[in-house]
Amino acid sequence: METEENQSREKQTSEQKISVKNASSSKDTPQKSLEKQTKSQSIISTENNQKISHSQTQSFIDLALKDLQLSRKQLEKELEDLSKKKAKIDTELKSSFTGQSDAIARKVKGFQEYLTGALQDLAQSAEQLELVVPPVIVKPSPLDKNKKIELSTEQEVIPAISDTFKPDESLIRRCLSQFLEQPDFYAEPWKLRRSLESIDIEMLEDWFFSMGGRGAQPSRGSRSKNALVAAGIIAILGELYGDQFQTLVLASQPERLGEWRRCLQDSLGLNREDFGPNSGIVLFERSDGLIERADRLEERGELPLIIIDAAEINVEIPILQFPIWLAFAGGPHEIYEEDGLI
Repeated sequence: METEENQSREKQTSEQKISVKNASSSKDTPQKSLEKQTKSQSIISTENNQKISHSQTQSFIDLALKDLQLSRKQLEKELEDLSKKKAKIDTELKSSFTGQSDAIARKVKGFQEYLTGALQDLAQSAEQLELVVPPVIVKPSPLDKNKKIELSTEQEVIPAISDTFKPDESLIRRCLSQFLEQPDFYAEPWKLRRSLESIDIEMLEDWFFSMGGRGAQPSRGSRSKNALVAAGIIAILGELYGDQFQTLVLASQPERLGEWRRCLQDSLGLNREDFGPNSGIVLFERSDGLIERADRLEERGELPLIIIDAAEINVEIPILQFPIWLAFAGGPHEIYEEDGLI
């Protein structure tokens, strides 16, 4: 009986063990399936992540390529525009004066370099040469002897300065005699409308016939009297030369020039239009402008009459080269009074 009980107990225990094993095995199978599922999900998620990252990088690369292509196109367009501008500037330089001058300067510089090289070579070759100058014997010609004899026999006749107005002496003296008569206030312009004194006539005779129209005369004591004497000279030269001469008055201050203009205007019946560069009388404050104007008149074949105010202490040497000039020599009292020292 005990054995049967023992066997029944062993069966029960064995059955219990088998049930436990089955239970344990049943428990193990869902865990393994869960592990497999998680592994497969992780693999799928990694693959999906890789695919997503690859697609994103590809899109970034495409965008970068597009940007590079656009910038390249823009650079190519800018290069094309710049090349067109360069060609346009080159054509303008070639057609303009500066471009042509640059091209000419380059050519001249090249030619200059060529000339310097050629001259240096020529100098070196000339130094190497041994030159012997043959003696030149010149025999006098009989024709030269005859010419020397003729030149020695001919005497050069130089007219005296005082004879400058000798051919027109009768006309000048007739005008001077008219100046002693009553003044003609209604005379034509450029004719003397005032009368002169005998001392003025003596001064003009000395200036015309003894000095030949070139020299200094003592001042008459005032600018108005000096201007009246100068007006007589202008009227006589107008009879001789017509419009082929111009009077140039030199006074170093505007006030003095204004007094000269008023006196000449009153004595010769002139207007303000008769004073100016293109008129009969020109007023100067500086001697260099007067000399330049006189040179231009002589170049055009006209005669300058230079009148120098008594207040001018010095006379420039170039003025002395002109054929007709009159300088009024003021006394000490007159010069000091003009300078305000008295």
